[in-house]
Amino acid sequence: MRWLLLGLAGAAVFLYGRISGDAQLSLLSKGIPVIALLLWLRHAPAGVYRRWIGTGLLFSLAGDLLLDWPGDLFVFGLGAFLLAHLAYLRAYLSDSRQRALPALLLALLFGAGMFALLASNGLGELLIPVACYSTVISLMLWRALARLGHPDLQRRSTWLAAGGAALFVLSDSLIGIDRFVSSFPAAPYAIILSYWLGQWGIAASSFERKRP
Repeated sequence: MRWLLLGLAGAAVFLYGRISGDAQLSLLSKGIPVIALLLWLRHAPAGVYRRWIGTGLLFSLAGDLLLDWPGDLFVFGLGAFLLAHLAYLRAYLSDSRQRALPALLLALLFGAGMFALLASNGLGELLIPVACYSTVISLMLWRALARLGHPDLQRRSTWLAAGGAALFVLSDSLIGIDRFVSSFPAAPYAIILSYWLGQWGIAASSFERKRP
């Protein structure tokens, strides 16, 4: 519980920094919620799943800092989050390899639709990186959804992972819309809140994962 409270405190400080316009305070506090999740994750059962979820959180932490670092490091932040999605994909595959074709179709339709929207507004030299990123997050979402209903997994774990993955995809989509389509005032807050909730869901899925 203390780690989650630390994460909430860090989130509050970050939001205060954003609202007050204190960029340095925002940068220093942005990674605290994910660091808190990493510390909390240590109490989950050890194994392949926890290891890859932890790896995904580490890459996410790097992406957090790169996106807010002074200067345009968007491509490097994108790369860090792409590696995070690959780590989560690996974690989900360690639990289930069932095809789940309806989940695959849903994930690919969403990913293709979002990519088409961004590409129609001009991505320039980012066209290929964004296409790769869209493919990877679609696959990550598919494998998270594929865990639903698995007979060997706790229902709570599967829904936490699926909901967390969906929120992470939503956060990424909002970043793309805000950057390439149309910026809107609430975007920074919608992006970070959906991202934090998504990461919490993914991390929480590591606890009480297997059926007795």
